Amino acid sequence: MSTISIRKYASENGALAGLLVLALVIALMQPAFLNAQNLLNVGVQAAVIAIMAFGMTFVVVAGGIDLSVGSIAALAAMVGALTAGPVGLLVGALCGLVNGALISYGKLPPFIATLAMLSVARGLTLVFSEGQPHETDELVTFLGSNLAPSLPLPLLLMLAFFGVTGLILTRTNLGRRMYAIGGNEEAAKLSGIDVRRNKLWIYALSGLFAAAAGLVLAGRLGSAGPQAAAGYELDAIAAVVIGGASLSGGVGRATGTLVGALVLAVLRNGLNLLQVPPFWQQVVIGVVIALAALLDSLRRR
Repeated sequence: MSTISIRKYASENGALAGLLVLALVIALMQPAFLNAQNLLNVGVQAAVIAIMAFGMTFVVVAGGIDLSVGSIAALAAMVGALTAGPVGLLVGALCGLVNGALISYGKLPPFIATLAMLSVARGLTLVFSEGQPHETDELVTFLGSNLAPSLPLPLLLMLAFFGVTGLILTRTNLGRRMYAIGGNEEAAKLSGIDVRRNKLWIYALSGLFAAAAGLVLAGRLGSAGPQAAAGYELDAIAAVVIGGASLSGGVGRATGTLVGALVLAVLRNGLNLLQVPPFWQQVVIGVVIALAALLDSLRRR
């Protein structure tokens, strides 16, 4: 096997190897980790971040960033609780479209445009909720329920969004354009790709997936809170990067993002089982994210 092939294999499967090693170490330190119910809990815990991160994958592959997904998730969940779940999805997609318009036509950097949406969406959530949590209706509550004792719906939804993300990235013109735009935006323009219009769709998808994640979270909790999903945007970005995507664009896979979300969920679950104090958990997770970003930088060199 050539050196290039080895590097490619390590790049594509390094996150999976890391996940297996992490799970093995935690299982050796705390055998209860391998309990079937606990493993299901890990999957459920990963579901919300994974769904959100799948939407983030589209944006990162296209060379952008979306800091607003956590706030969009909270806004969509609140709107869904006050009206109906599908309305929340529409709100999420609309927020994404606004992000895309500001970036494509307003020429704002993605960081600034989505940072502004982060503030606007969170503010609207507080306005609509009047600072109070609101119970979800039966449809939204169903999204966080179990179809059977060992069959949580959030886990199935995560797998469904995983499949949809993989199809979009590998089997659609939009997916191919994402890689082209992220790889070299100027070359994409010269090849006839309407970069501005495609960015609208890309950020709309990110907003839609964030809204879906927010509704699943609200369904699990049985209510939509004004501060729900705070900071989730960082976990979503971390899952994408841990999964092997490049923040420079042009690289990223649905499989890697799923593995990245599972790494974060396994890590949090393991630290809880090992009774590591919450503050130290944040330190450990921050170190893992920094290492993933460092590996991304080394890989690009």
